[in-house]
Amino acid sequence: MSSKAKRVLPTRPEPPSVEQILADVRGTHPADPVFLLPAEPLQDHSPSPGEERLYQQSRSYVEMNQRLQESRERLREQCEELRRAGAALERGISEMRQKAF
Repeated sequence: MSSKAKRVLPTRPEPPSVEQILADVRGTHPADPVFLLPAEPLQDHSPSPGEERLYQQSRSYVEMNQRLQESRERLREQCEELRRAGAALERGISEMRQKAF
């Protein structure tokens, strides 16, 4: 068995009361970085012509890629269908040859 004794952890301190929290907040300096909002630079949110062109090219690429993936799946299914039809045709030809001879 184990000879290690269990360590007793100290108890947690009591959480501060609402009054203590409010007193702490009221006692802060107005320039405290925690309570200051960072200044956001003014940005023109309209994209430049180059950005718009790049965005449209990206959208076009994604759409084309999706269409290509769908086409690939359709071709794969059609190829499998042709293989099954070819095998059935070979069986039919083989049966006809056996009946003819």
